[in-house]
Amino acid sequence: MAGNSRAQAMNLPAAFSIWAIVVALAAIAGARLHLGGTRFLCSFCVAAALFAFEFILAAPRAMAGAQSFLGGHGRALAPLFPLFAVLVYGIAVNGNLKFILAGAAYAIIPALLLASSAGKAPGTWQDYATAIFIWIAIWLPPPYRLLYRIFPYPHELQHTLSIVMALSTAVAAFLLVRRLEGVGYAVEWRRGFGSNIAVHFVFFALIAIPLGMKMGFLRYAPSFSISQPLTALGILFFTAWPEEFLFRGVLQNALTRSLGNKWAGLVVASVIFGFSHILHAPTPNWKYVLLAFIAGLFYGHAWMKSGSLIPGVLVHALVDASWHVLFR
Repeated sequence: MAGNSRAQAMNLPAAFSIWAIVVALAAIAGARLHLGGTRFLCSFCVAAALFAFEFILAAPRAMAGAQSFLGGHGRALAPLFPLFAVLVYGIAVNGNLKFILAGAAYAIIPALLLASSAGKAPGTWQDYATAIFIWIAIWLPPPYRLLYRIFPYPHELQHTLSIVMALSTAVAAFLLVRRLEGVGYAVEWRRGFGSNIAVHFVFFALIAIPLGMKMGFLRYAPSFSISQPLTALGILFFTAWPEEFLFRGVLQNALTRSLGNKWAGLVVASVIFGFSHILHAPTPNWKYVLLAFIAGLFYGHAWMKSGSLIPGVLVHALVDASWHVLFR
């Protein structure tokens, strides 16, 4: 890690190393599931490439270098990486022309929507339209999720492919084309992050565990297995990181500017975050909506206090991992 006296920021060697470790562990998991063949290898490589795109850009120097390289007119090149990835997958694995074209449209439309907002403060109508467009493709029930149709194989990698495609598309559009301010999209560590994470995690647990158990949403049933560290990594990179980017870095950021009040932005973004969980079985899942709303307040406050996604991401990951290990 490289940084100054105030912050330690992930550098390129560290980013590549973390990426390589995650990809290697995923490959081992795939081998344990006896997944293989040309189609699986192509799918795995596309997922790894998309993960590299969105994760390595979380190194501040990599992001600054990419933005400088793309410059002004070059911003149109930003969505080409997710576009190329989805086309490779579509041609080599899916083979359905309709969904190849749908994947291409998904990669390009957010950048087109946000091109006219470049340089403007967060909170334009294009910010909200793009966030909805990106999220709805992975939010609807599985039979209706566009990205599940675009990435149908293998089933074990379908969700991960969908998430890395959505996040890569969002990063290209919001950070390389739009250059949205105030997101905090950087893997870094600053003084005060430790206490920020601890306070938000502990106080949320003190509220959510008794409330969840009283509502019958949670049941204490601890279970431990050798696969849980890998599950925790998956939660960190493919649940907490993308959700915090969209709901805090983009949505709460935009709402704060639109409403002119950071607390109003926090509450409204948390309400939306809560309702994004309503389709979890049994539908409508109002208990999940309530707990997710409360969680959103804590995650959003962690982002608001730090100006970085990292504290909220780690609190989010700790909450979800604890749930998987200790509760049912």
